[in-house]
Amino acid sequence: MAAAMPLALFVLQLLGPGGWCLAEPQRDSLREELVITPLPSGDVAATFQFRTRWDSELQREGVSHYRLFPKALGQLISKYSLRELHLSFTQGFWRTRYWGPPFLQAPSGAELWVWFQDTVTNVDKSWKELSNVLSGIFCASLNFIDSTNTVTPTASFKPLGLANDTDHYFLRYAVLPREVVCTENLTPWKKLLPCSSKAGLSVLLKADRLFHTSYHSQAVHIRPVCRNARCTSISWELRQTLSVVFDAFITGQGKKDWSLFRMFSRTLTEPCPLASESRVYVDITNYNQDNETLEVNPPPTTTYQDVILGTRKTYAIYDLLDTATINNSRNLNIQLKWKRPAENGYIHYQPAQDRLQPHLLEMLIQLPANSVTKVSIQFERALLKWTEYTPDPNHGFYVSPSVLSALVPSMVAAKPVDWEESPLFNSLFPVSDGSNYFVRLYTEPLLVNLPTPDFSMPYNVICLTCTVVAVCYGSFYNLLTRTFHIEEPRTGGLAKRLANLIRRIRGVPLL
Repeated sequence: MAAAMPLALFVLQLLGPGGWCLAEPQRDSLREELVITPLPSGDVAATFQFRTRWDSELQREGVSHYRLFPKALGQLISKYSLRELHLSFTQGFWRTRYWGPPFLQAPSGAELWVWFQDTVTNVDKSWKELSNVLSGIFCASLNFIDSTNTVTPTASFKPLGLANDTDHYFLRYAVLPREVVCTENLTPWKKLLPCSSKAGLSVLLKADRLFHTSYHSQAVHIRPVCRNARCTSISWELRQTLSVVFDAFITGQGKKDWSLFRMFSRTLTEPCPLASESRVYVDITNYNQDNETLEVNPPPTTTYQDVILGTRKTYAIYDLLDTATINNSRNLNIQLKWKRPAENGYIHYQPAQDRLQPHLLEMLIQLPANSVTKVSIQFERALLKWTEYTPDPNHGFYVSPSVLSALVPSMVAAKPVDWEESPLFNSLFPVSDGSNYFVRLYTEPLLVNLPTPDFSMPYNVICLTCTVVAVCYGSFYNLLTRTFHIEEPRTGGLAKRLANLIRRIRGVPLL
């Protein structure tokens, strides 16, 4: 035993934390990024990107150890001879008109498109098996993908990585628009990350905050990339992206100021120890909207400028691997504050609570002459309790009229009037003067049709139930309370005498 101790210690010194020899260079790397973009509508978009690169040819090498690259996806590449895989789960629709162009676009529901290697003989069989395996990995309904919803595009979905040819016979595409994205899809997506949700940017991935947004899209992209400049060998890149849009007027309580804690209810405390790059980018480009300027706190150490989607952007960079970024306050809570002149409008919004209080939206705006202003509100219809319906629910439900209060400039100077002699005008225009007058206008009430149940059914059920109970209970009660007596038969009677007369004639015994 004494001779075996030095040998055991020597072996432990050669092995690293993962069980591999320290002299062997690492073949994989992780880069994580977060881009925070204030949108023109006042909302805030947050885009996460985790890029895992593995210098290994899974198609040729017998890989048995996985460090950063998920083993489940690595085995899919080898078993089904995949060239590229693109999978996305999206809840909501990206509103380009109000939010601008997106970094990554995806359709609502689930989208899957795959390029297979040219060595695959039966593409349809591999496609069916692959969709079933992905259904189990991501806890989704991808197993419903079959020939009825699968197509083979020829021009729209080109390979995004290295491609020697573009034979579209090896491409398959399918969409499930009715797929509902929920926590069951996010949890396995986070488990694919090297640090899961324990450290780095992934600590912000809190389900109850990510799904309380106007837009949610998570995706997985796998493609081969060049390992060096000459592209003599290839590497595999796994890109996990997640994009969300936070509603400024609901989550931000009507304010355009934002912070990491307000969006995610968490702050950044430490980088992922397995990441070679961990950064947060904040779009601080001046949009010149109503002379608004953006202030970011804490001040960034560096900035970055580039042309993104045809627009020059300026980003504040926060490097989590820089010890000074987090160690100063032990956490990083980036705050975005908008500065705007006091004479411009503010928006006050009080969200409704079911069966407690209604919505309240107040806007102070200045309208130019001969202009048209439209105000729209997104809402969701909900079913009421059957006791909450009005006596005539099929007529519809009324929404209270809007109120427009305006201080209209006067083009004609008012004459000096003794208001005591004209009480009517004094009560109608209490703030009228020579330059402007006050006006309050009301819009028409809005009639909304909601789905209504069949109110005759409760009546029918009550009547049927009462009838069954009355019949069954009455019969059962009658049987329990009735008294039965044995009645002796009478000695005579007309029927008996007639019967005996007939029997006597026939010669049979009498009764």
